[in-house]
Amino acid sequence: MKKHFLLVVVIVLITSMLFACGTKTEEPASILDKIQTNKKVVVGTSADYPPYEFVDEAGNKTGFDIELMAEIAKRMGVELEWVDMPFDSLVAAVSSGKLDMSISCFNYDEERDKTVDFSEAYYTTEDAFVVNKTFTGTITVPEDIVAYKVGVQSGTVQDGWLTDNLIANGLLPEANLSRYERVDQAALDLANGRIDILMADLVPIQAYVAQNPDLQVVYKGELSTGPINIVLPDGDTTLKAEIDRIIKELQAEGFIDALAVKYFSN
Repeated sequence: MKKHFLLVVVIVLITSMLFACGTKTEEPASILDKIQTNKKVVVGTSADYPPYEFVDEAGNKTGFDIELMAEIAKRMGVELEWVDMPFDSLVAAVSSGKLDMSISCFNYDEERDKTVDFSEAYYTTEDAFVVNKTFTGTITVPEDIVAYKVGVQSGTVQDGWLTDNLIANGLLPEANLSRYERVDQAALDLANGRIDILMADLVPIQAYVAQNPDLQVVYKGELSTGPINIVLPDGDTTLKAEIDRIIKELQAEGFIDALAVKYFSN
């Protein structure tokens, strides 16, 4: 009787193990597998940076990056879900898995590369210094701005350049640098005289200058910027390979050049 009971227990245990093995849900091998399984890619942006990403009068996200990402999602065969958040939160959100990727006029830098990966570059940018037309100073070289109150969007490569090259070296007093969550807040303070100079990416800031004739670009050049990339999860080579493939395809077809003409031509 005891042997019969033990045999029943063994059979029950084996059956349970087989059932568990048969019903176990396997984790996706990569973020790309998860995206393809869910038929959806979750992408972060900071929609305050026209003409790259902004919200139009109808409340819809639009811009160079927005249209580019929409086409990438289309070619991946998945739905695109946007998450709008402050720029300086995007890298951490990708790194922690809250986002599948992020596109928001990102430039590569070594600090970001410690926690995330970057796609192939899809466009190239420059930096700019913007002032009021009432500004009486002279900006011949970038270091000339140390005599003034400067504004920048927090977490951008421009913020990093100012911090590493001017503040860390004692050239620009920390008290003379104002960091803003959104670049439009900085532009408003510039227009109202609360800061003297705004450092930002050239193309988006030209959009603000075009809307406000009292502002002007007094310097442009490649200081902190350059090629811009999509931020991807660290080490996910399959997702990076797929995004890079589509970017190269869009470049070869002239799709990205056409977007540049649409959004960047004055």
